[in-house]
Amino acid sequence: MSGRVGDLSPRQAEALAQFREKIQDVLPQCPSQSDHFMLRWLRARNFNVQKAETMLRKHLEFRKLIKADTITTEWKPPEVLEKYLAGGICGYDREGSPVYYDVVGPVDPKPILLSVSKQDFIKYKVRDCEMLWKECDLQSARLGKTVESVTMIYDCEDMGLKHLWKPAADLGGEILTMFEDNYPETLKRLFVIKAHTLFSVAYNLVKHFLSEETRRKVIVLGSNWQEVLLKHIDPEELPGIYGGKMTDPDGDPRCRTKLKQGGQVPHSYYAREFIKVQYDQCVSISRGSSHQLEYEILAPGCVLRWQFCSEGADIGFGVFLKKKLGERMKAGQMQEVVPSQRYNAHLVPEDGFFTCAEPGVCEYRKTIKGIMSEIMKINS
Repeated sequence: MSGRVGDLSPRQAEALAQFREKIQDVLPQCPSQSDHFMLRWLRARNFNVQKAETMLRKHLEFRKLIKADTITTEWKPPEVLEKYLAGGICGYDREGSPVYYDVVGPVDPKPILLSVSKQDFIKYKVRDCEMLWKECDLQSARLGKTVESVTMIYDCEDMGLKHLWKPAADLGGEILTMFEDNYPETLKRLFVIKAHTLFSVAYNLVKHFLSEETRRKVIVLGSNWQEVLLKHIDPEELPGIYGGKMTDPDGDPRCRTKLKQGGQVPHSYYAREFIKVQYDQCVSISRGSSHQLEYEILAPGCVLRWQFCSEGADIGFGVFLKKKLGERMKAGQMQEVVPSQRYNAHLVPEDGFFTCAEPGVCEYRKTIKGIMSEIMKINS
């Protein structure tokens, strides 16, 4: 059985009922309460109810932290991402699913990551995922049937060594992990077109971030890629540049009003050239060590804001909550309120904030991969 609505084995149906029962306390927080939505998490964990529950609860925490419910309406992406990333949502496949294009060639990842923080880039990709989810819902209403997955086209034309720049490859892995953990079972298929040897190198760097099921959905096409695309996408829904008949109102086969064209990022966007921050502290941290700062929270509702940059290497940063000032505790013993992760603070200064829901002591913990200096400013 496929594990989808209308095609469940008795064991799968029982797992769905158990899953619903176990998540009753967080059900109102879910983007959807339909069986279609619930079965995504169960399929992603082979109908292991406990693992699916853990996965969904982590996703709901992720949504809260990144404000996913309002990210398409209230968050304004950095201008450089809107202008200089290429691709977008354009048309539908023959089954009514949205088609998303990721166009690699026109994008130079290094200037992009010199212009925006890694966190803003990830938020941009989350926004894309949320927009695709919303488009699936709109299609479901239009067609009178459930549309719950998307077709992706990965255009490798002009892929070069610049796309293998290590910080960009690392970020690509994080985005794939984010997608696997938070948007399971939403990819129908991914067509790779105009691929050459360099794509194999790039794919080998990131494929371990993908589940076995997702890997099976990656289809690398040969010289007949236009013919294959037309089998899955009606000519009227496929841009002329990809062998279809869709054009912009002015006849442009590139469909520029729907597919962003990317381009070279001007130096004026580079963050370090225009961000000037006065930092309260400057410290040196040796390789493999960490630095911690404590701030006492006297009442709920206090807002902590931080700004930091580094020299020579990326930096790990997280915020943890404990009850007593000066108490020595390991990270695993404290409540992680801002997940610890890597930041490209040597490329772009980072800033963020957190609203404390309860009193306690917030501890900022930073670790590094190599010798570096770090400067930061924190306000409470």
